[in-house]
Amino acid sequence: MTNGALPPPSEIELACTLMRGGTSKAAYFLASDLPADPARRNRVLLAALGHGEPRQIDGIGGGHPLTSKVAIVSRSADPRADVDYLFAQVMAAQSRVDLAPTCGNILAGVGPFAIEQGLVAAQSPETAVRIRMVNTDALCTAIVRTPGGRVQYAGETAISGVPGSAAAVLLRFSDIAGSSCGALLPTGRALDVIDGTPVTCIDNGMPVLLLRAADLGVSGHESPAALDANAALKARIEELRRLAGPLMKLGDVGAKVVPKVTLLAPPRDGGTVHTRTFIPTVCHEAIGVLGAVSVASACVLEGSVAEGLVALPPARVHDLSIEHPSGEFTVRLELGERPGSFASVALLRTARPLFRGRVLIEGSAW
Repeated sequence: MTNGALPPPSEIELACTLMRGGTSKAAYFLASDLPADPARRNRVLLAALGHGEPRQIDGIGGGHPLTSKVAIVSRSADPRADVDYLFAQVMAAQSRVDLAPTCGNILAGVGPFAIEQGLVAAQSPETAVRIRMVNTDALCTAIVRTPGGRVQYAGETAISGVPGSAAAVLLRFSDIAGSSCGALLPTGRALDVIDGTPVTCIDNGMPVLLLRAADLGVSGHESPAALDANAALKARIEELRRLAGPLMKLGDVGAKVVPKVTLLAPPRDGGTVHTRTFIPTVCHEAIGVLGAVSVASACVLEGSVAEGLVALPPARVHDLSIEHPSGEFTVRLELGERPGSFASVALLRTARPLFRGRVLIEGSAW
């Protein structure tokens, strides 16, 4: 080398835990094990999970948006939190890392990971881990089972989309309304009409564009595969999503995964409402945690597109069952004193480590 610099090592080893969080999987890293420079860090994440083609054949990503995720965890300098959680969605085919959204499913694994990495001291029989979701600056407290000061993963809680059962992780959210858009209803209205189609633009932890499935010429009960094969439907959904972006204070969303789009239909399995969600153009096999919170929130708002599909008795606290392709997701909402406000949001998830070890990346990526 003419400048005397040493060539990079052929391989770099990074400590990594692959975990299932809710109905998704992610590679969990300590922030201290990754480059501090964001551009360099993103190159490393792309190399670790695989990119350049959708199968992620040369990385540990699973070839699907639900399995191409990253959680980056560190001690928090915020007095309201114990740890910071930065979520990254690896867009493999585009060789791009999206930091715009957060992920509530992967959030379920942050508490257990933080305890096992020594970032939070375990208590017995359970440990409360205060988490700042860096992407949106929202807060969540995860209640993790830790009998004898050790994380317990085995348990009796079953969630739709995951076989078997595991120990429950209770997620309590605070101040998540408008986390990305600045307001629960970023347009100031529960109902808007975009290009002739009634919609609800909402953000209670996740920006979501809600539409009635029937308004797009489908029932909303079709399989994800059938909806993915409907090119005209997907083109219309993406058209509406891009038009909604500026209205939701998100700007040009053509290269973003938010807002998510959820189609609403009448319930068919005894739940509150039936859903099909696109992230952003692939139909989800389930529904995201915070996406479900935004959907549930719209169900209790007068005048939203959910009106006429949902029948709820008057109450201060609602347990709303959000049906999705692989089951249902129950969200507990406590209404606030002001109309259209929420005092608290809580839900149950489960998580489990799948492997702990080191992922190898090409030295040039570092």
